[in-house]
Amino acid sequence: MTGEMIVDTMEFYEQPRLKLARDAKKGKYIRLKRDLYCTDPEMSKMALAQSIYGPSYVSFDYALSYYGLIPEHAYNVSSATFKKRKDKRFVTDICSFYYSDVPAAAYPHSVELLRIDDVGVRIATPEKALCDKLYKLPPATGTADFEDLLFEFLRVFDDSLYELEAKEVRDLSKLYKCRNVTLLAEMMGRYHADDTRISD
Repeated sequence: MTGEMIVDTMEFYEQPRLKLARDAKKGKYIRLKRDLYCTDPEMSKMALAQSIYGPSYVSFDYALSYYGLIPEHAYNVSSATFKKRKDKRFVTDICSFYYSDVPAAAYPHSVELLRIDDVGVRIATPEKALCDKLYKLPPATGTADFEDLLFEFLRVFDDSLYELEAKEVRDLSKLYKCRNVTLLAEMMGRYHADDTRISD
């Protein structure tokens, strides 16, 4: 909800903006950024992320945690943008919201729409979230270095990784033109030669 919308409900106050500021300090409204407030502290953080800054979709660590690809619980929400040229961070009483660019060519692909509390939330597929994350990391020097990056640094679960769609990763790798994503596609290709899901 914008500050203007809230102020419009305070027509009987002499200084509605001051009233809004006081209510925000008391916790009645949660300030997300300048002139944008949340009235429900239980509202989905992923839905809030898209309201704060966009166009964007949830990805990186938050999506990897959401899908159970990594053991860590991601408290702060990370989202992908394109052509913003600068990372953004918004610190709120709910959590922090982070935004970072991915290649414009890759941005619109492999993004799904979830319904959470009757709100549409755009989130990367598991494959896309992992590609986004790898894109932002320094390039691995070779296969062994990449495996350390994937399993030791990111702590991606082996079993979860091998359930991803090999074809989707291969198609995405052509859009990122990134060594880490290319190495991921090659790794998955070694485990499965066709376009079916990887399994043990």
